[in-house]
Amino acid sequence: MTIEPDTKDWTWVLDERCGECGFAASDVAATEVAERVRATVPVYREALAAPGAAVRPQPSTWSPLEYACHVRDVHRLYTFRLGLMLEHDDPEFPNWDQDESAVAERYAEQDPAVVADQLSDAAEAMAQAYESVSGEQWQRTGRRSDGKDFTVDTFARYFLHDIEHHVWDITGRSAGSWL
Repeated sequence: MTIEPDTKDWTWVLDERCGECGFAASDVAATEVAERVRATVPVYREALAAPGAAVRPQPSTWSPLEYACHVRDVHRLYTFRLGLMLEHDDPEFPNWDQDESAVAERYAEQDPAVVADQLSDAAEAMAQAYESVSGEQWQRTGRRSDGKDFTVDTFARYFLHDIEHHVWDITGRSAGSWL
């Protein structure tokens, strides 16, 4: 069975607590994002090292491996998008279809050990990118191709929800409980 594409507009998490994972953007300062990104890496590594990391718990739910591939790619994409926001005035981000990427990149067939290293490297690059932001840069803007506007501040917290939500998806542990 294939995964049903996620068509939700998750930007609501900037204003409301996530009823699934418990993440509340208002509880997180953007300056904490780098530390919290790094804190997720051991959780993903543990999940990828476990037997059955490539096995879906249900046919319509991604395996820990598939979630980790997605998170690796989110780190890479958001590092790129953050760079656009810091280097250009109000850039529009190129569209990214996460479900198409999962199929095209064959997430389910990747090597969990390789993905663990790639995710770690991508998370560190993202954390360092957020650590480089200072002062007025937090208010620089960018927007998705659907017109959703972000500041670097809101972008950081929106991004963090994605990363921490997927920890919840693979472990059932609420946002930040591994810190």
